[in-house]
Order: sequence, then C-alpha cells, then structure tokens
Amino acid sequence: MARRDLTGAVDFSVLEAATAGMDDISEEVLGLFVHQASLWSPMLTTDQAGWRDAAHTLRGAGGGIGAKALAEVCAEAEAADDAVAEGVLVRVRDALDRALSDVAAYRHELALKGLKG
Repeated sequence: MARRDLTGAVDFSVLEAATAGMDDISEEVLGLFVHQASLWSPMLTTDQAGWRDAAHTLRGAGGGIGAKALAEVCAEAEAADDAVAEGVLVRVRDALDRALSDVAAYRHELALKGLKG
C-alpha cells in the first residue's frame, strides 16, 4: 500500500496545512484519527444510544484530516430522522472505511519516507 493507492477520500493537503508539512506530527494526528475511528465506529448503528455522538465525533475528526465526504455524511447522520438514520449510518461506515484506507496508504508512504531519511 502506498500513495498510489489513495482514493481521494481524504484531501491530505488539509492535514499538511494544519501540521505545516511536518511528517511526525501528521503521523501522530493520523494515529489519533485511527484510534478515534476504532473507538466510535462500533456505535455507528441505531442499536446504540450514542450513535449521534459517534457521528459528531467522527465528523470533527474526519474534517480535521481532510475527509470531507466523511464529515458531510456524519453531519447528515447527526441531523437524520430516526426513520432513515440506519441507512445514513451505513453511508457513514462506508465513508469511514474509505477514509481509513486512504489514511493507511498515506501512513505507509510516511513510513517509507522516514526509512529513506
């Protein structure tokens, strides 16, 4: 997995601007995003009382790294009527998966860059 595997689910220029292009800080921020995703993603179902909180948290975390589509669908989920919420949460989970895939590819590229010195 490498930068060539990026799908565009994350616009890493947002992250790079926020971290002034410092790879070690970018890696730390992406690690925090992955951790947040692992904590909150099990709650992305209407069977869980805190699903709106999960969508809200992932909206902010996604927006902070440039995962615009994830942030947008999370905002939609937060505002969704209970009758359609599960369908929107499926889209949130899909967007999260795409963002995590891009994050993994980007982090791999950072690791290779670090090895090259």
